[in-house]
Amino acid sequence: MKSVALAIQQDERQDIVDFMAGFSLETTPNSAAKIVGFSECVRPETPVYITFLPGSDFDATVALATRLRREGFDPVPHFAARSIPDRGFLERNLDRLRSEANVSRVLLIGGAVPAPLGEFSDSMQLLETGLFDRYGIQKIGLAAHPEGSPDISDEGIRQALQWKNAFAQRTDASLYLVTQFCFEAAPIIAWDKRIQAEGNRLPIHIGIPGLATVKTLMAHAKACGIGASMKFISRQAMNIAKLLTVSAPDKLVADLAAYKARDPSCGIANVHMYPLGGLKKSADWSYAVADGRFDWNRKGDGFEVQAPA
Repeated sequence: MKSVALAIQQDERQDIVDFMAGFSLETTPNSAAKIVGFSECVRPETPVYITFLPGSDFDATVALATRLRREGFDPVPHFAARSIPDRGFLERNLDRLRSEANVSRVLLIGGAVPAPLGEFSDSMQLLETGLFDRYGIQKIGLAAHPEGSPDISDEGIRQALQWKNAFAQRTDASLYLVTQFCFEAAPIIAWDKRIQAEGNRLPIHIGIPGLATVKTLMAHAKACGIGASMKFISRQAMNIAKLLTVSAPDKLVADLAAYKARDPSCGIANVHMYPLGGLKKSADWSYAVADGRFDWNRKGDGFEVQAPA
């Protein structure tokens, strides 16, 4: 039977539309190679982050950044500290990204490798080089961990965030936080309130999982060390019949949108979509929600999105 969408309240819809406005996406060089033209699935105003996976060749990052710029997009390459052999490598590739792709925005992460390949072990050491200011990088995203990380202690995360806030006062670039994806709003809201109480003033770009099967979400969550909200996806994964069901982040987005709209101290500034089930699928859903082309489904537990007019 065809489902019947429930009319959504106008103020609730606007909160969700406002929350999704200006979202960003990401892709890997390997995934991008399968895309004939990014304009087929991504709008020019959408920033596209370039994921760097352990063992990758950074030349592929530069090539994809150059392609994205040529196609009219704003590329945001990742720099993984533990995969950078030395300062010279960092400077050469910053120079290439500026000259070949006009990159002005980057994301710095520690990088999920057991041991550093060279002299850098974290993003703070990359910032301390001063090279990002020297090469005119205007915006720098820094990793944040609402539910902890398997690579760093909770106290280490707390100290790093304090350091990043202090560094924001002595750099020309605008710093912001980009989080890993989560599945429930409550841990995100609790984390935001806690780090604000501890002095965080960096805007947050919250990670949202795109459309993917429950099985795919489970695999990515385990690989990334997702914490408390992992229980949410685990409960779904216990139902074998649901493993291949495509899950959308409807309730998560609605709950976080309500939090942002109602709490003036909310630190969430933007949404970063992780297209775990494919770029086009997640982009289509995200644009539909950002355009207001959705209603609640008959059960009231998810969105019914409409195609563009």
